[in-house]
Amino acid sequence: MNEALLFRTLGFVGSIIVGITSAIQLKGDWAARGLDASVTKILLGLLVVGCVLVFFAALNVIGARS
Repeated sequence: MNEALLFRTLGFVGSIIVGITSAIQLKGDWAARGLDASVTKILLGLLVVGCVLVFFAALNVIGARS
């Protein structure tokens, strides 16, 4: 197993775990009010978006070299 495959596999598994966890947390915090809660929702949303990008990069959908 080469290094690139190992890193892609770790990114794939990590993005699934972190993405699902942060999406569940975002769903739970959705009704919260206040500045701190708003910042938390923005950060969790960005974390979910980042996990989706890592997921697709691990599958060579985006950023693939020809």
